[in-house]
Amino acid sequence: MRIFDTMRDQIVDLKPKDPGKVSIYACGPTVYDVPHLGHARTALTYDVLKRYLTWSGYEVALVSNITDIDDKIINRAADEGVSEDQLSQLYTKIYIEQLQTFGIKDPDHRPLATQFITQMITIIEELMENGSAYEIVGSGVYFDVSKFGGYGALVNRSAEDLRDSAKARIASDEAKNDPLDFALWKTAKPGEPTWDSPWGSGRPGWHIECVAMSLDILGENFDIHGGGSDLTFPHHENERVECEAAGYSFARHWMHSGMLNVSGEKMSKSLGNFQTLGDAMERYGARPLRLAMLQAHYRSLMELSEDTMAGAIGGIERIDAFYRRMDAAQIGPEKTDANAKDRFSGAMSNDLGTPDALAVIFDLINAGNSSLDSQDFERASVSLASVTELLDVLGLGKVKKDSNDEIEKLIQRREVARQGKDFEEADNIRDELRSQGVEIEDTPTGTLWRYS
Repeated sequence: MRIFDTMRDQIVDLKPKDPGKVSIYACGPTVYDVPHLGHARTALTYDVLKRYLTWSGYEVALVSNITDIDDKIINRAADEGVSEDQLSQLYTKIYIEQLQTFGIKDPDHRPLATQFITQMITIIEELMENGSAYEIVGSGVYFDVSKFGGYGALVNRSAEDLRDSAKARIASDEAKNDPLDFALWKTAKPGEPTWDSPWGSGRPGWHIECVAMSLDILGENFDIHGGGSDLTFPHHENERVECEAAGYSFARHWMHSGMLNVSGEKMSKSLGNFQTLGDAMERYGARPLRLAMLQAHYRSLMELSEDTMAGAIGGIERIDAFYRRMDAAQIGPEKTDANAKDRFSGAMSNDLGTPDALAVIFDLINAGNSSLDSQDFERASVSLASVTELLDVLGLGKVKKDSNDEIEKLIQRREVARQGKDFEEADNIRDELRSQGVEIEDTPTGTLWRYS
């Protein structure tokens, strides 16, 4: 498989540390609010990556963390009048439940940052001992960027350039050696949760959390570190330099999923176009939303609009109509189409090319429908088996068939009326079904129905 490696700034061969195994660390959310569409797109990227690698025969270990201590959590908990633990546990539960509804499989490990404080302190001590970090009494411990050659390599920029262009976003402390220096350990403030350390009570900085979790669970030199492209700097670059300065080998490859626009603009609360995952799934459905995201390449800037979602809803209807026709014709899946699977694999192995992979699936659906039309049931079965297997790789599998005895009886009455050429009665039954939110479709192999 080939992936775009952010560090190398090009598509490269994925070369796992251990043959036949792939280890992935994908940065999870800071849980102070409900998940939004950006969280969903990032989680989807690594969910599909794991699904595909597993389907391809790899043994995959996916770690996706929860940041359960952070300034945003502390501030939100204070606003809500609850403890930081109560707040983070609530939003962790909501995050997991909504991702599951979205079709995201649970990772193999979902560590909480607060479970790894001891490991974080150990790494900070190592950085202090080798001169890569320094303490400011009353403030905390900071990483000394000047001691690390090549800072900024992950974003292909020099430290000078980053310093000049990021002054507004870099937290500054007048006592720091350099504005780019960042906190490894933050001295306790009144009312905040704290842990004991060699530098007094306090809490960890954000970046050291992911270093400790990834190294402890996956070990050095793990295969892929992933996340959204907004994390490339400063979060991932700071992780990288912390780890390497402490003497550890970090990720072999870096992957980053793209951002998401809503109706032509970057999603933000200030613009009024902010969409939570829960609201979007309620409005469009989980499967159409998932399809819409997969129709865009994971590294691209995705445009989510009403037109995008209308197309995705239509795509899911094509999939479901295909299954309804196969069910009505009593076609079962047997052997798969090896050529189609090769084309699918070729698309996915080319930097997780889900748009081209979906095109293979819809070609199979068209072929299956044509086979049914010509009553070539053997070829139809091949299409069905292939579509079913490949949709499962993308997490877009078949939904449970609608079932309702009363509706089935009405459809049987309508069929009797049609055969007796009582078309007025047949139309009346169609209208009655429509009033119940049921759409019907007459096909050569029988009448199909679904809830509209």
